[in-house]
Amino acid sequence: MSESIQITDSAQEYLAELLEKQSVEGIGVRIFITQPGTPYAETCLAYCRPGEEEPTDEVLALPKLKVYLDKNSIAFLEEATVDFNADRMGGQLTIKAPNAKMPKVNADSPLEDRINYLLYSEINPGLAAHGGEIKLVQLTEEQVAILQFGGGCQGCSAVDLTLKDGVEKTLMERIPELTGVRDVTDHTDTTNAYYN
Repeated sequence: MSESIQITDSAQEYLAELLEKQSVEGIGVRIFITQPGTPYAETCLAYCRPGEEEPTDEVLALPKLKVYLDKNSIAFLEEATVDFNADRMGGQLTIKAPNAKMPKVNADSPLEDRINYLLYSEINPGLAAHGGEIKLVQLTEEQVAILQFGGGCQGCSAVDLTLKDGVEKTLMERIPELTGVRDVTDHTDTTNAYYN
């Protein structure tokens, strides 16, 4: 999996120099994506002092530096490139992560990933107009997708229609292994709705 991200030689040189200037024994860099798999995904690179890494991080031991990859970001760092282009001003480090907003999925991808992919790429963009958003909370052993409606969808009386007609139909059609779709959001809780 570690081959998913490419850090060019010039970027490695540059990062190694930066780390040296920190004068911290064992310091590395950590690459992570905030809100991976959403339209708001941002790829970040930060200093990582000893003890700041997460136990689940994947470690890339490069010749001159250690790079920690956030476990939840790894799928989204597929085909990512960290590069450094020197110029008169000193140069610029760039991170291109084409799959940050959307991991690549195919028929062999885990069911959860395929459901999330559909939610992010097709279903949520349509709900965003209403301030709504749907998340996959869990996939049961019976292959039932438990979804959570957030934002403007919660406690909305149209949610049954939305869930039954749109979302469930799309998911069931596109992912034949699913046996059902359920909604974890308790719509009987109308504290946020206008009318009780």
